[in-house]
Amino acid sequence: MDKPLKTRPPYAITSVDHALQLAAILQLEGRLTVSEAAVRLDVARSTAHRLLAMLVYRDFAVQDDDKGYRAGPVLELAAHSRSTAARLRQVALPHLQRLVDLLGESANVAVRTGDTCRFIASIESPQSLKVGSREGMVFPAHRTTAGLLLLAQISEPEIASIYSKERYADHPGDRPDLDTLRTELDRVRRNGFAFNDGRSERGVFAIGVPVHGAGGDVVAGMSVSMPSVRFDKESLPALVASLTSAASAMERDLAGHH
Repeated sequence: MDKPLKTRPPYAITSVDHALQLAAILQLEGRLTVSEAAVRLDVARSTAHRLLAMLVYRDFAVQDDDKGYRAGPVLELAAHSRSTAARLRQVALPHLQRLVDLLGESANVAVRTGDTCRFIASIESPQSLKVGSREGMVFPAHRTTAGLLLLAQISEPEIASIYSKERYADHPGDRPDLDTLRTELDRVRRNGFAFNDGRSERGVFAIGVPVHGAGGDVVAGMSVSMPSVRFDKESLPALVASLTSAASAMERDLAGHH
């Protein structure tokens, strides 16, 4: 028996449907202007503009200097298949919860694609003053703890390619200083952990360690984040030890799911 065709939901939300159509167009077809989006959806330009603005806000799209739109970090991270990301998240959550219970701070797992880093699992601290959930959010890789951990695993030619001047021709101000970045990545490799104090968000301190997959490659970064005012340098060894233990436990579970 043939598989039935898709049936439109009886209470379809038109604005959601339009936003999803635009996201699919951006990912599969490339750049899109407001006028082109309005024609594709058969809506007013003002409606198309609002939809694209929301996609930009949620990192599904980015706006070029000439006002066109293209696929954003979330869509570009489709290289991480749903099954891989879902499996990592499923395995990570109990270990993140144990970290939160142990340390009282928010805990996260993130993956990298190109020059961006996406948080695929996040559990908030129970404290009133805390770092909120980062799940689903996308940041420049070189500005996050997990991103530095993952960049430290790749070769110098790959780093040069990812951060080439050509790739940043339209937004050169976003390109990190490569000498500084190389120095930071060397330090991450020597230490086996990474940290940042206010680089991705002012007033936030984060520290993390790599997570290896069943094949031995680093597949994610695990981190804890806290308000900078609560970080005590004396606690650094204990934080690294707790993270290393949690990452090792997650790696054993990943091997079991392989």
